[in-house]
Amino acid sequence: MHSRSSELFRAAQKRIPGGVNSPVRAFRNVDGEPFFVERAEGSRIWDVDGNEYIDYVGSWGPAILGHAPKAVVDAVRETATRGLSFGIPNSLEVELAELICQWMPSIEKIRMVNSGTEAAMSCIRLARGFTGRDKIIKFDGCYHGHVDALLVKSGSGALTHGRPDSAGVPKDLAALTISLPFNDVDLVRKAFRENEIGAVILEPIPANAGLYFPREGFLSTVRDECTKHGALLIFDEVMTGFRVARGGAQEIYGIKPDLTALGKIIGGGLPVGAFGGRAEIMDQLSPDGPVYQAGTLSGNPLAMAAGLAQLRELERIDGWNKLEKLGAQFEDLARDAIAPAKVDITFHRIGSMFCLFFAGGPIVDLAGAQRSDLKAFAKFFHACLKRGVYFAPSQFETGFISTAHSSSDVERTVVVMREAITEIAR
Repeated sequence: MHSRSSELFRAAQKRIPGGVNSPVRAFRNVDGEPFFVERAEGSRIWDVDGNEYIDYVGSWGPAILGHAPKAVVDAVRETATRGLSFGIPNSLEVELAELICQWMPSIEKIRMVNSGTEAAMSCIRLARGFTGRDKIIKFDGCYHGHVDALLVKSGSGALTHGRPDSAGVPKDLAALTISLPFNDVDLVRKAFRENEIGAVILEPIPANAGLYFPREGFLSTVRDECTKHGALLIFDEVMTGFRVARGGAQEIYGIKPDLTALGKIIGGGLPVGAFGGRAEIMDQLSPDGPVYQAGTLSGNPLAMAAGLAQLRELERIDGWNKLEKLGAQFEDLARDAIAPAKVDITFHRIGSMFCLFFAGGPIVDLAGAQRSDLKAFAKFFHACLKRGVYFAPSQFETGFISTAHSSSDVERTVVVMREAITEIAR
């Protein structure tokens, strides 16, 4: 069927690799073709063909207040009248730094950057510079952006030095990364016994391979091993920071990392990232220390204004409490919809983040997530989309609820889910 989206996608494929500027947008994981957005407001998006959707992608997490929230739009508009970018320090950088350090006590000093990838990359470089060690540990299924050293996966053994997960990543560099199954404390201890580890980086709540959770004692064991062996613990809270709680996942689990990578919500929808931690570590960054890091657009006034407006509005409306109530309503209704299903489905949620795995539980690591029936998910995705509900176009992504979603949005969504599950089970 001819549509404006199809027309745009054909044009995009001629000039943009794959027709998209980030791979999952291509809809190849669901055997489809992407739609193009015309506009977005609140919990809704409209495509260029006039179709309306309840959106649970939320720009992959930043839209915690919904799309185009007035507080954020007003702040960006007002700031833009005074200039779009300076490359000179501005007061908004200081205000946002103060707010983040106040809300996340593990962060004593912070450096603004322009993406979550840049934040994670900078954490690794800083950790290596601080410890003088090259080897790092990451975990299967934890995504930290397209950083060379972190685009690795495990080999055939449970404990192995990394092999590149992408063409263009040197094997020698990937070999400095040890990738372990998430939630396996024995292999963490073994890796520390057999290697000089400079840092461990992980998503405290993995949210890039679907959504699953740390077992009791896992994060504290990783923290203890890092402390015992003089390695740095890096939490990648790009997804969870200021989303699952005001103080992020580290507040929920009571674990204090040495460094934290942030993004998404602290930019209010504009490109942004940040990393911070203990002052003695952060003081190793240039211009004070020998670890170089720089960025022309870092601390961009529009991004800083948007992030400040979003965080302050979240606090003003007690957003986390509202999101928990919406999330709990969604979970209760979704579980009722899933219960009679003739296909295996496992539902996970924490706060306003959720995932439906088309697999039986328990799912506690990447291997469990990979048991999912991808064809069933693709059918489910398209069945929901045609009924006006937009979930992420991949089984291995997380859904997001915003404060702009209403109880009636949630109720309508679960009706659609029930119909979609019935349809794919035929």
